[in-house]
Amino acid sequence: MIVKEEFLSQLRQFFGLNLYEVRVWTALLSRGVSTAGELSEIGNVPRSRAYDVLESLEKKGFVLMKLGKPIKYIAVEPPEVVERVKKYLKAIADTKIKRLDNLKTTDILTELNTLHKQGIQFVEPTDLSGAIRGRHNIYTHLETMIKNAEKSVVIMTTSKGLIRKVEALKPELEKLKKKNVKIKIAANLTKESMEAANIMGKIAEVRAAENVSARFAIIDGKEVMFMVMDDKDVHPTYDVGIWAHTPYFATALNELFEATWKDLPSISKAKV
Repeated sequence: MIVKEEFLSQLRQFFGLNLYEVRVWTALLSRGVSTAGELSEIGNVPRSRAYDVLESLEKKGFVLMKLGKPIKYIAVEPPEVVERVKKYLKAIADTKIKRLDNLKTTDILTELNTLHKQGIQFVEPTDLSGAIRGRHNIYTHLETMIKNAEKSVVIMTTSKGLIRKVEALKPELEKLKKKNVKIKIAANLTKESMEAANIMGKIAEVRAAENVSARFAIIDGKEVMFMVMDDKDVHPTYDVGIWAHTPYFATALNELFEATWKDLPSISKAKV
């Protein structure tokens, strides 16, 4: 049996298996029923490891042990394996989430907060900044910034960026609205993003930035996140955001935004 390494690598990522596990599993799939010795040869796995690997696959729901001698193993149908892995991963995730939730009531989190507050006292202002790579990481950090907002949130984005923000930030922005935090969003609107603009219009004040192309967020006039590239020219994996906790720059950028904001048309008057 010859299976391409690229395919094995994909299986490892999807199913959370190690190299020996994925080799033995694909070897068994190609045979249907087989012994540990046969699978070690087909899958190029040391014979001394074959039984341990099969035991691990059995626990994870990939294989079944056939009764009788010699001991043989049966491959579970791939669609069933997918369902079993989903349940297995969900159970693990639920356990970890519960453990983290329980952490909130322990002295551990209190001690971690104390360490952080003490550490911040010695941090230079220039250290409260950084480059964030990858759009997923950018939005995760942006969500954290918004979550901590107390007075205002200002967002300038593109048409596609507005659509993404409905997905990623809407729940947190809704919470801020209930706390009377002022939210302003300026975006370059298109027909595709009008639905997103109307959704956001129920949470924030949204205006059309027809001749402005920029991507940034200002929180409470203290924190800034700005993207260094146009989102239509960069793959999400390579997108880069610059974050800084700098009241000086944040205030200046906010004043420039306000100067532009007063001349921007509302959603209803936008030329789309």
